[in-house]
Amino acid sequence: MLGYHTIKGWLQKWSQKIDPSDETAQFLARSIKTLLLYATVLTTVIIILNLLGLLHPLQRIMSFPVIKLGNTQVTFWIIIKAILILLAFVFASRLLQAYLDYKVYPAVGIDPGLGYAMNTSVKYSSFVIGFLISLKMVGIDLRFLLVFAGALGIGIGLGLQNMAANVISGFTIIFGGKIRKGDWIDVGGTLGVVTDIFLRATKIRTRDNIEYLIPNSKFISDTIINYSLSSPMIRIELPVGVSYNADPREVEKILLQVAKNEPLVSADEEPTVRFVEYADSSINFELLIWIDVRKTPRRRVRSALYFAIFEEFEKAGIEIPFPQRDIHIRSRAEQ
Repeated sequence: MLGYHTIKGWLQKWSQKIDPSDETAQFLARSIKTLLLYATVLTTVIIILNLLGLLHPLQRIMSFPVIKLGNTQVTFWIIIKAILILLAFVFASRLLQAYLDYKVYPAVGIDPGLGYAMNTSVKYSSFVIGFLISLKMVGIDLRFLLVFAGALGIGIGLGLQNMAANVISGFTIIFGGKIRKGDWIDVGGTLGVVTDIFLRATKIRTRDNIEYLIPNSKFISDTIINYSLSSPMIRIELPVGVSYNADPREVEKILLQVAKNEPLVSADEEPTVRFVEYADSSINFELLIWIDVRKTPRRRVRSALYFAIFEEFEKAGIEIPFPQRDIHIRSRAEQ
């Protein structure tokens, strides 16, 4: 308990110094606290039961058989030991992932997407290794897993094709590198950032803070737009119509100046103006601009530009027309 409170006090002082918005540091602090609490509670309970002479009697009481696997009688005590060993591997794996995210990956220049894939590999590998070691340490013959493997294969063949497709697609996404955590993607018209990649589904959060769980097989079979794969810069179009009385060159000049003055528009690419058509009530133009889709919502930049264009047209006396019809009435001359 003395060691627990000493480490906990040091951890609290360190937690107060880190930035609350630093998710990797916060995750590392939580992982250390969880593993420390688990180890302290487990050790304390074992020591107290042993000092009171209750550990061995308790073990004998819980040594009644629950299930038989092969030649091994699985008792309640064996199940508890296996669970405790597996939990130790899970908490240690979380601590390792947090330390890699916080210290190792930034030091060697690994980007967050690749780091997330590597952490996912560490997580599932640690779980499988911990599961096998826990079974081996409690004396269970691992050959019985072959029976479950055969049953699993039959289950997949009969009714779990969809689940199997999602799981296989999940591994393809995690280790394929085409879609990573933090990427901005468009799936079926839904634009959002990838926040988590699970084995069966991928979680996407939109700008409206709506989270979608999309089956992984959809990423393999459908067309996905990944704005973070090579470049997040995209070009968008703003249709603008003005009166026939307006000077097209003046309209072009105003539109370009508005785009250059707007901070949401990328300064790396020059905006352009297209003269589109002679319409019924207006001459129509298109303002083409570039934005970083990860940082700038398209509707927001369109709104800002339309506000500015309206104000500049009003100053220049340029009319924005609307559909109208002139009606001429002919009266028949009286005879």
